[in-house]
Parts: sequence; structure tokens; C-alpha cells
Amino acid sequence: MKTIVSIRNLEKHYGPKRAVAGISFTMTEGEILGLLGPNGAGKSTTINILSTILSPDKGEVEIVGHDLRKEPLAIKQNIGIVPQDLAIFEEITAEQNVRFFAGLYKLKRDDLDELVKEALELVGLEDRKKEKPKTFSGGMKRRLNIACAIAHRPKLIIMDEPTVGIDPQSRNHILESIKTLREKGATIIYSTHYMEEVEAIADRIMIMNEGVIIAEGTKEELIQIAGNETIYRFELNNSQNLDEQRISQIPGITNVHLAENQLTVQSEKSKSILHAIIATLFDNGCTFEKMTSKETSLETVFLELTGKRLRD
Repeated sequence: MKTIVSIRNLEKHYGPKRAVAGISFTMTEGEILGLLGPNGAGKSTTINILSTILSPDKGEVEIVGHDLRKEPLAIKQNIGIVPQDLAIFEEITAEQNVRFFAGLYKLKRDDLDELVKEALELVGLEDRKKEKPKTFSGGMKRRLNIACAIAHRPKLIIMDEPTVGIDPQSRNHILESIKTLREKGATIIYSTHYMEEVEAIADRIMIMNEGVIIAEGTKEELIQIAGNETIYRFELNNSQNLDEQRISQIPGITNVHLAENQLTVQSEKSKSILHAIIATLFDNGCTFEKMTSKETSLETVFLELTGKRLRD
């Protein structure tokens, strides 16, 4: 597969703080990379460097074979940026918006007409092309924002929180549009605080924290980091006589936590372990009103690796 992005030992400093601390990764043509990390992880700095907005302090960046330091204009011709903040004009039509942004790339008139139509169709706005964005819903504006960024058929598309504050229908439409872009050969970096979006579309996931890449792989590979485990939560009626030590001694139990009358047990996935937990509770004179279980997910992996929830 053709390499579209190649990053080697990338660093960016803000005074004494290293926002990006020597990261390296590559992306191939037609790949969607889900970029995750808590606030301050270095995601935005990395995106801004790849977008040519910031210059790196150290390291090498190549996009579609062009060196960031030597050929920034060539890189700009090959990338499309979907920013978190809307970058559209409210007082001109949707079609005029897309035509304006695509026109910045000095395309031929005949090509421009076709590309504008294609971009609007992709995001489901071709039938609203003569209307002004000031009449659009938030989701429609987000979709127009994407159309403006992809009309020139960039090789690399960088999306930074493209679904913030929109309705589920528009979110689903955007995610389907992204899959279509991948099918057409686009390479996409997708940064979000919505774990379910990354799970739905990403071929590979990269988790950053404090300027470094702390995990990288497919969803299945990342879940293996935390192991094939289950978390059980019991709402106990009475926990005064419960001996946590007896629970933790059950083979396969990896963690036990009791707070007031809520017992949380992390264990290997096994029905026999659950039976042993319940039997031990009854032996200690403990009954419970409710029991829930949750198998290891990408969310629990993220929490385990960073100590934070994605939307904190």
C-alpha cells in the first residue's frame, strides 16, 4: 500500500513543556486513523503540524511524499481540513461556499463544477445547494463544512471533532460519508471525543497522552491490552460483614473495590467466577438488590491507560 503520511520523531515545545514528545507513525492510502486522547494529550498540536499551521521543533513529516519543511505548499494542495469550529459563510449559498473553498486550489472551471456537485452529493446537501447556511440546522452546517474541505479531492483529510453538538441523524450521515471517502481512496485522520464513532469507522486507533503515543492498533488489539475481562458491580443491601479479602482470593479476580454498599469486582471472563463471587457474598451474609456486568471495551482500555475518561 502507498504511504500517505510518515511521521518520525516529531516534537513540539511550548516553553519548557513538550506538547508532542517524539512521536512516530505512518498511514497508508485509504486508511482511517482514529486519534484519541484526553485534553492536553497533544492531539491538536499534532493535527496543526500536519495541517501546516504549526512548524515542528524536531522530527520529519512527509505527506504524499512531500517534506513539510521544504514543500509546505505541495502539502496544502493534497490535504483537506475539517476544523472543529465551522469555517463557512452564512450569507452565501451552500454551493457558493463549496465553490469558493474548492476554487482556492486553482481548479479548471469544468472540473470545479463537477467537484462541487460531487461534494454536495456526498454530504447529502445537493438538493439544498441554493440555500444559505444561516437557514441550516447545526448538523447540516457540519456537513457543509466537510463538503468545503473535500471538494478538491485531497489525498489526506484531517477531521477535528467534526460532529460536535449535532443530532444523531446528521452524525450517522457524516460517518457514512467518511466511509464513502475511504472507499474512494482518501486517507483520513479522525480526532474525536466520541468513542463510539472511532469504533464505527476507524481501521486503526492511536491513543495519545501527555505528548506521546501510549497505544496503537485495531480496536481488537487494544482491547487485548486490558485483557479479556469483565467488571461486575453489585448494589449490596448490607456490607458490614463482608470480607473483601475473601472475594479477592477467588481465582481469576484481578481487582476488588468496596465503597459503602457498592462492590466492584474485576475478573477474568468466566461464569464460574461469577458464581463464586455470589456464593462468597451469601456466605458473608450479604444480599444484593442489583448486579450489572460490563466486558472490557475501548472505553475501559482508554481509562486504564490514561487514568481519565475520554470526555473529561
